[in-house]
Amino acid sequence: MSQALTPREKLLQLLARESFKLGEFKLSSGGTSDYYIDCRTTTLHADGARLVGRVVMDLMQEKGWRPKAIGGMTMGADPIVTAVSIMSAQQIMTRAPARTKPVDGDEYWIHGFLVRKQEKGHGTGRRIEGFSRKMAKVVIVDDVCTTGASTIGAIEAAREAGFDIIGVLCLVEREEAGGRAAVEKAAAPAKFVSLFTAKEVREEHIRQKKEAEEA
Repeated sequence: MSQALTPREKLLQLLARESFKLGEFKLSSGGTSDYYIDCRTTTLHADGARLVGRVVMDLMQEKGWRPKAIGGMTMGADPIVTAVSIMSAQQIMTRAPARTKPVDGDEYWIHGFLVRKQEKGHGTGRRIEGFSRKMAKVVIVDDVCTTGASTIGAIEAAREAGFDIIGVLCLVEREEAGGRAAVEKAAAPAKFVSLFTAKEVREEHIRQKKEAEEA
């Protein structure tokens, strides 16, 4: 009997099937690549959203990160933020259905915030939407990290808003030269981690393709 897949393994399979493409592509950084990863086709997938929420929550618990909120640069971070916030609330309501307010301790809600690429020119003129409690512990998230520019932009905006960043994570790290180092420098003393590398997603994509051809 085959062993059941973990949520992380299921998410990797979905990313490889839905988000990974081989070919010739121009990247937002200006460079070119023989592959492209669009995580939004996974993070906006019904089951993908569920898996993202679960796997990110599991990773944060493993790292000992207990944020009051999670957020990142729009648009890549948007579905991740929503998935994690909903998952955190579901976990609490499953354990204590009568509870309607967040509490300190092992059970807690994780709220969300989104970082605009620039301040809006109307209304409150804020760059960050959603959760806004100063000095609160937060985790910055992104979908794909290449040069790290969007992740770094979110880190800088979060600190300007008065947040205490305790961790930074992305779904897929492309392992481009200088990308990780730049994010680690901006995030310090917080740690930067990735759920998957582009190599892992590529290998799973090729495995699936080969399996389909042999079927």
